[in-house]
Amino acid sequence: MFRNVLAIVLLFFCIISLSVPAESAEPKIKNVLFLIADDLRASVLGCYGDRFCQTPNIDSLAQRGMLFSNAYCQGTSCAPSRQSMMFSRYQGASEVNLGQHFREQGWYSARVGKIYHMRVPGDIIAGTNGLDVESTWTERFNSPGLEAHTPGEYACLNLNEFSESLVNRQSTKMPHRMFVSVKYDGDGSDQADHKAASKAIELLGKHAHEKFFLAVGFVRPHYPMVAPRQFFEPYPWQQMILPPQQTGDLDDIPKLGLAATISSRNPIGMYPDNQKRMWSAYYAAVSFMDEQVGRVLDELDRLGLRETTAVVFTSDHGYHLGDHQFWQKSNLHEQVLRVPLIISSPGLEPGRSESIVELVDLFPTLSELAGLDIPASVQGKSLVPILRDPEASVKQYAMSFHRGHSIRSKQWHYMKYQDGSRELYDVVKDPGEFDNLAIDDESSALVSSLDEDLSGLLKEYELTVDNDRERRKGKRDAR
Repeated sequence: MFRNVLAIVLLFFCIISLSVPAESAEPKIKNVLFLIADDLRASVLGCYGDRFCQTPNIDSLAQRGMLFSNAYCQGTSCAPSRQSMMFSRYQGASEVNLGQHFREQGWYSARVGKIYHMRVPGDIIAGTNGLDVESTWTERFNSPGLEAHTPGEYACLNLNEFSESLVNRQSTKMPHRMFVSVKYDGDGSDQADHKAASKAIELLGKHAHEKFFLAVGFVRPHYPMVAPRQFFEPYPWQQMILPPQQTGDLDDIPKLGLAATISSRNPIGMYPDNQKRMWSAYYAAVSFMDEQVGRVLDELDRLGLRETTAVVFTSDHGYHLGDHQFWQKSNLHEQVLRVPLIISSPGLEPGRSESIVELVDLFPTLSELAGLDIPASVQGKSLVPILRDPEASVKQYAMSFHRGHSIRSKQWHYMKYQDGSRELYDVVKDPGEFDNLAIDDESSALVSSLDEDLSGLLKEYELTVDNDRERRKGKRDAR
């Protein structure tokens, strides 16, 4: 009789243990390492399909984490994007931000480099805080550098200037010197990103035995694209392939949908070879940034912290490099809105997800991984369901804003500007966004449906756009 009762009890506990959801066994993270690049378009990374650019460290992180193929920013320039990401608000701030939330729960919260907006190169040269939000951090550290004033082979590609003289180089008073690169002999230790990685390594060692939220902001590949010579060598400019163009491409793009910098309006349009040099320098800057990412990740491994640390890698927004004859950012097209996003967290399998996600989702995701409550002010959705199952979905659309709003689903990209003009692309059939379907009568029903969905989201989040404010931010970020 006793044996039968014992067997029943053991069977009961076996059933109970088998019925516990698998996710309950996931370890709660004790640390967060948040890495963010500046002006980095997803498509240039090896793990996102570029076969030319060398990014072994970011690619390695992707192999150990979840890569999100369809991740999108909300603001289209540095200031609004970074504020949106840190507060998990589509626009504006709220009473609590990401780092502050961890800090108020007893975590050490530190910033190294650019997390909120800083003027590049202005704040980097001066070593100043820019638009940083002090309440976010227990400590914060800037990483000053010489930027374009680094001795070496200087090129201002839109003005077709080449020199090794330090006179008349880029400064905060000369914003027209846009596409600047410097190739020089050195190991990179004098550059802001190398200094940021070194400080991050120091802080990892110092705080290895406590809970920490460490945010490390790299300023490359934002121009001036300064890197040691060895990072330029794999990318001879003569071998660069420029983005494909279509005759009349801009004819169906509304006025408010045009980029501020277009080849027809900027001198770089007159210099095809310099456009190739731009790609070469951009690749060099990306590879230099990737090396700094690797230095930080290597230290994380050396300290044995990978099993307790969630690692995030992303960018504030993408970047045009001649697509549609557009340059830079601050518009609603795919090359600007799509960002790289990789999340590697203990206890979760690596993979690749096609699900639509947004930068506003990082705040609730990291909070859930850490076992922290998600503040009511947060507008993003936790991506933990997708980290468990890459086929899962937490939202239908990614929403972004600039002179209006756009929503991006797996098939459609719809933009509605403040003057009522529209763009619509079938991104499955037309990933380059060359054929604006919004001007076709046969798309009127689809446009109406998407317009209704956009209006619903705007109402849900009580969103508006101030044109003048956005234009000012765009001009400031370009500096």
